[in-house]
Amino acid sequence: MKYDWRNLSADRAPLTVALVLGTAIAYGAFNGSEWIRFQNRAISEALAEERERFDRIRSEIPRIEAGEMTVSAFADPRQPQSFGRSVGTRYAVMPPAPLGALAIGQSDLYPYYFRVSTSSKATFLNNDEVENPVHLLSGRFDLAFVLLYLYPLVILAFSYNLVSSEKESGTLALTLSQPVSLRRVVMAKVLLRAAFVAALAVLLSAAGVIIGGANLAAEGAWPRLLVWAAVTAAYGAFWFALAIAVNAMGRGSATNAMILAGGWLLFVIVIPSVLNVAIQAAYPVPSRVELIQAIRVAGDESTRQGSKLMARYLEDHPELAPPSNGPGGPPDFGTLQVAVNEATERSVQPVLAQFDAQLANQQKMVDRFRYLSPAIVAQSAFNDLAGSSAHRYKHFLAGVDEYHRQWRGFFVPRILKKEKLGAGDLDRLPVFTFREEPTADVTARAGVAFAGLLIPVLLAGIPAVMALRRYPVAG
Repeated sequence: MKYDWRNLSADRAPLTVALVLGTAIAYGAFNGSEWIRFQNRAISEALAEERERFDRIRSEIPRIEAGEMTVSAFADPRQPQSFGRSVGTRYAVMPPAPLGALAIGQSDLYPYYFRVSTSSKATFLNNDEVENPVHLLSGRFDLAFVLLYLYPLVILAFSYNLVSSEKESGTLALTLSQPVSLRRVVMAKVLLRAAFVAALAVLLSAAGVIIGGANLAAEGAWPRLLVWAAVTAAYGAFWFALAIAVNAMGRGSATNAMILAGGWLLFVIVIPSVLNVAIQAAYPVPSRVELIQAIRVAGDESTRQGSKLMARYLEDHPELAPPSNGPGGPPDFGTLQVAVNEATERSVQPVLAQFDAQLANQQKMVDRFRYLSPAIVAQSAFNDLAGSSAHRYKHFLAGVDEYHRQWRGFFVPRILKKEKLGAGDLDRLPVFTFREEPTADVTARAGVAFAGLLIPVLLAGIPAVMALRRYPVAG
């Protein structure tokens, strides 16, 4: 190993690799940190707007009650239908995970905050920010991208000619004339290169964590970071095992390079692309235009049948009916809106259910076939550990759904009973609190991915090492 290190150092290969990989990792970490800063800035601005709005409402309610200020019914913060639907809506936010800067993943596609109201859930779940579609299509350059795409190329550049270079220069036969086996020579070279490249990737990733401003003091940050390093090492081990297998075939260096380049293209580009196309064809997601159209049609139809829906709603919820000695006459706008919202949600539920079912089927298919490509396995682990996976977003949506029920549960009885809000009611409003997934669940999923990377390492590496016994030293 010492001799091999002297050979590598003579042509400054380690220095060149360190500079190239270090620059790519630093740039990826910088891009990831910029995205996290953008998310944090957007969340801070949203929460600041909410605080300013609530401070204004607190000052307006006493003035309205004292007759010093006049507002329309739709802007009156004392009216529960106006407050819960528009005036006093609150944000449900999902902050970036502690290691969010390392892998942007799908976090630029998924909304990370919603303005929750008493309206139907579909109305605020589908109000996304305007984003550059080219950026969304191509994705973002981050640390995970470097490890998935460039890290294997560095490994293959170091290991495509482990044996063939010495055979071509005529030194292999001289080396093996000493009391040393070919397997020992190859394993020494592999261990040296693996130690150097893995240490470089892990250390530079740690530097990327610092550059990205990851919150290592957050709960679960260190276990996630350690599992990240383990997955990185296992992913690199697969490419070294593949290199040993190709070298054991006894081909020339140029042929080895072509085969390994084809392997990189197959596992990193072709299989993920084909799998993506197959998944889209097998479980196509309903058109968003169809969803929006269904919401519009359901809303219009529910509005036309407002009175009937209101009567049916009160039959289903008699405890929410206004007192018999209360104000009579036809139901007001807020009362009708309660029934219209519920009817609209029932009407669009089949479309939403189909959408969720297709996404679940797509995820199951990815989980089933991801082991065809180590790049997909590593990508899923990186996204999970960085908090940019579909699992975390689904966890967030479950919390938003529960908060929406709490929000409507607070306002709907007051709307139906025509109660007005006071300044003291603002302190009793439901507040959304995002709770992270348990760290054990995240690391368990990443642990399965780690095992999924080790299996092909053994399947490729062990037969390759055994095949070195039959390596043609001459000729």
